[in-house]
Amino acid sequence: MPETHDAAAARDRITELRSQVAHHNRLYHELDEPELPDADYDVLARELRALEAEFPELAAADSPAQTVGGAASATFAPVTHAEPMTSLDNAMDGDELRAWADRVVKGLGGVVPRFVAELKFDGLAMSLRYEHGELMQAATRGDGRVGEDVTANVATIEDVPKRLVGVAVPRIVEVRGEVYMPTAVFESLNEEYEAAGLRPLVNPRNAAAGSLRQKDPNMTAKRRLSFWAYQLGEVVGGPEFRSHQDSLDFIAGLGLPVNPEIRALDTIASVEEYCLFRQAHRHDLGYEIDGVVIKVDDLAQRELLGFTARAPRWAIAYKFPPEERTTLLRAIQVSVGRTGRTTPFAVLEPVFVGGSTVSMATLHNQDQVAFKDVRPGDTVTVRKAGDVIPEVVGPVLSLRPEGTEPWQFPTTCPCPLASTLVRLEGEADTRCVEPVCPFQRDQKIIYWASRGAMDIEGLGERTVVQLTGAELVRDAADIYSLTADQIEPLEGFARPSAEKLVASIQESTDRPLPKVLTALGIKHLGPSASLALAAEFGTLRRVMEATDDERSAVDGVGGVISAAIGRWYERPSNQDFIDRLEAAGVNFGSEAEAAAREAARAAIEQTLEGKAVVVTGTVPGYNREEAEQAIVARGGKSPGSVSKKTFALVVGDGAGASKLAKAETNGTPVVPAERFAELLTTGEIPS
Repeated sequence: MPETHDAAAARDRITELRSQVAHHNRLYHELDEPELPDADYDVLARELRALEAEFPELAAADSPAQTVGGAASATFAPVTHAEPMTSLDNAMDGDELRAWADRVVKGLGGVVPRFVAELKFDGLAMSLRYEHGELMQAATRGDGRVGEDVTANVATIEDVPKRLVGVAVPRIVEVRGEVYMPTAVFESLNEEYEAAGLRPLVNPRNAAAGSLRQKDPNMTAKRRLSFWAYQLGEVVGGPEFRSHQDSLDFIAGLGLPVNPEIRALDTIASVEEYCLFRQAHRHDLGYEIDGVVIKVDDLAQRELLGFTARAPRWAIAYKFPPEERTTLLRAIQVSVGRTGRTTPFAVLEPVFVGGSTVSMATLHNQDQVAFKDVRPGDTVTVRKAGDVIPEVVGPVLSLRPEGTEPWQFPTTCPCPLASTLVRLEGEADTRCVEPVCPFQRDQKIIYWASRGAMDIEGLGERTVVQLTGAELVRDAADIYSLTADQIEPLEGFARPSAEKLVASIQESTDRPLPKVLTALGIKHLGPSASLALAAEFGTLRRVMEATDDERSAVDGVGGVISAAIGRWYERPSNQDFIDRLEAAGVNFGSEAEAAAREAARAAIEQTLEGKAVVVTGTVPGYNREEAEQAIVARGGKSPGSVSKKTFALVVGDGAGASKLAKAETNGTPVVPAERFAELLTTGEIPS
């Protein structure tokens, strides 16, 4: 039966949205370099989830709308949290805050609890584990179940004691809190960066996250990070607490910093008043906040309230609304990415908004500029939705100068080649299609070296531009022939740092095949599809030389990704690129390993043959890809959304509320994550 017009349009839109959402997931969670405000990202993700729910036949297991957080960097060892680091539900206004309070009171049988209000710091959640009073481990939140071991870096933070004080130190105590960068430190660092001709840090949150993920703890120490403690995790051999306030006093008594702005409040009206006060005075503090966290104080009442599938019922985050300011739009310029995609951005008269000074803002694409009709010389409204990346909302028409004309998207690339820009029918993006465009060349190498790809320490944008400018490198394969003698003369390098970069480059040759596939930067090919292809074919050569039908038959890949790979590999220049990577010793996988995986898969009993099992939240012993692979290996399918055809929904910590609601509506059986192994073994719903 031919595809309907609506379904065809939905398929195209889903493909576009998956590419965009995956891109922004990678920038935010893995690279700490977000481009979009949270609000704009949420719009894309919600639209994608809605389309996948409306057209379940188009859903895919590797849909980025279904992923949580980002992949842990190969730089750091994984840490499984003794108790999951759950997320919080949000209240966006007073009505939602009061509705939450009403649910709490109802859950407590009509009793109005005492509340504790804490500032919601804009930093990076951290778990500190002490044993016999000694700091043994520091780990990021990660996906809530597994984080990254950043102990050496956190040990450089002066606020974090290496040894606890007091006479009643528990045998084991886990303290949770937030690592952040003080505003004054952020501004000082940016002054230093600008004086050195380096790109300034985006905001304190990303600066803190990037600082913690430095391989060299000495680099982290130079960033002068700070820490606030706000919660206990696992405690062995400690005292019994009756309230959250008691636990905070205990934490402070151990020598850890507890924020002085915490308030104990007896009514939800006083809670709301405090939230509004903090919102109005958020910039009076020496650090960034993006809301207030409200918790029930009594720990017995917390036990009674319990948790939903993803968050505690006894706590909520009151999020501050996006901030807006007006400023002058000086110019509209265009940047070029690794795929040739051109992105317009606004050059602004610097303005303080959302906690930092903004001088540039995204305009997304050609259609958005035309839709908003912003023009150089306009006074425009700038918003920092989610306090991340600024955007131009639109012009203040009453202040528009006379005689201005609508801005026209350029017809040639801003690179030295000035090649013609092309916008294909049905696409939102305008692209430079000149394969030797120097802007694309640089971005492809930068992406190859990025944390989400080959994770090469020291090979950032500034170094890449110097290498290509000196004609030492023309693509990523060339980096593997670099010598310390060639690198040492570059600005910012000495002999030790040059040798260190060469070592980092050579170390990357051992990255696993899925990382190599991702690093190629093929349009639509992200980490999930790379993982599936590597598992199916075993080697890079087999992935590239397979037919479109063979690749698209792999669960989680599909025709769009397969065709993109085929088109990429058809180009002789890319085949030559692959040959040179192989000659450089980059890991292309193993035929023997592929054969072993196929034999192991054939030996697994097909208990879930023909059954669709959806996984949401974290499953003990598995990451998301491993859980989905376990289902597929037993003959099942693992789509990204729940439909009437779904056999079971596996629910773990951090589960999606929309999936749970859909399962309830459809009568889909729900299986706790702890019973996942039983489901795999029997193929039946555990009783």
